Amino acid sequence: MADYYELLGVSRNASADEIKKAYRTKARQLHPDANPGDATAEEKFKQVAQAYEVLSDPDARARYDRFGEAGVSGAGGGGDFFGGGGGLGDIFETFFGGGSPFGQQRGPSGPPRGQDLEVVADLDFEQAVFGATLPVNVRTALSCDDCGGSGAGAGTQPVKCSECNGQGQVQRVRQSILGQMVTMQACQRCRGFGRVIATPCATCSGEGRVVTEKTFQVDVPAGVDTGSTLRLTGRGAVGPRGGGAGDLFVHLRVRPHDRYERDGFDLVTVVEVSIAQATLGVSLQLPTLDGDETLVVPAGTQPGREFVLKRRGVPRLQSSGRGDLRVLISVKVPTKLSDDESRLLRQFAEARGEDVAPADTSFFSKIKSAFS
Repeated sequence: MADYYELLGVSRNASADEIKKAYRTKARQLHPDANPGDATAEEKFKQVAQAYEVLSDPDARARYDRFGEAGVSGAGGGGDFFGGGGGLGDIFETFFGGGSPFGQQRGPSGPPRGQDLEVVADLDFEQAVFGATLPVNVRTALSCDDCGGSGAGAGTQPVKCSECNGQGQVQRVRQSILGQMVTMQACQRCRGFGRVIATPCATCSGEGRVVTEKTFQVDVPAGVDTGSTLRLTGRGAVGPRGGGAGDLFVHLRVRPHDRYERDGFDLVTVVEVSIAQATLGVSLQLPTLDGDETLVVPAGTQPGREFVLKRRGVPRLQSSGRGDLRVLISVKVPTKLSDDESRLLRQFAEARGEDVAPADTSFFSKIKSAFS
């Protein structure tokens, strides 16, 4: 069903009077008497009536704002399942942020599915390129071993709720401006579970689950990068009283490499050569993630020239093949020369007919003073 506020055409902070006024307007427009034979209008009328039924009740509206439809059609947001407050319910509120944190989509009765969890995992650059198995620690809810997840104490079992006959819901009749309206609400006695626990398990206080640390071994495929997310189905928190487990989402963060950077599925590195090597050429041993490769830099190579080593990059996720390794050449210019090095370079420049600064060091001082 659409959002209740959208159905009534009001904002989420609308007042009770605004909600009532919007409902009256919608109800007049969509009432079956005003739209005879229009099945679409009749269905919309029912949805609007259900939205008003929830939003006009402060408690139901609070549960809806917190949990969505699950809060008004299932267990809702009702704190400790067995009354009395405190105990394990408070622990779940601390770690999972709410009185009924696992109250996600479920049917009229039965235990709700557990909460999805998220965790960030750090891995080395090479692990991201070639894949790895990582241990991932997560604080989660696991089924209680002592009661097998039922929540019932030793030698006992949950029994069918006599108030809702195990349905988890009861009919509620209310008078509205359009007459008597019948809606289904979560059974208060069993909290929507359909079963009641007379003697809660001492270990889990009737929750059927305990909060603990768990380590999962996560298979990371080759080619992932920072921002990649792995979904581990059924590895999230378990629901109360035997409810199914949610999913675990592992967000990956890749540590930088001291030599390589990624550009999509390509690897990029910068190789520094001297003026003489760039001018005369050189053969270098290039360390790659696959081992050493021979890189031939031909004579006359200019700064910024790129060499490409095919299929030495990152494996393509969900595809075959790999990216390339791109090598950018940087020419290092010496900042200090010996007298012999300076003399040889001047001879080289003279032979090529190139003008250079004179050997007299006072030349630069004079130029500097002329512009001061």
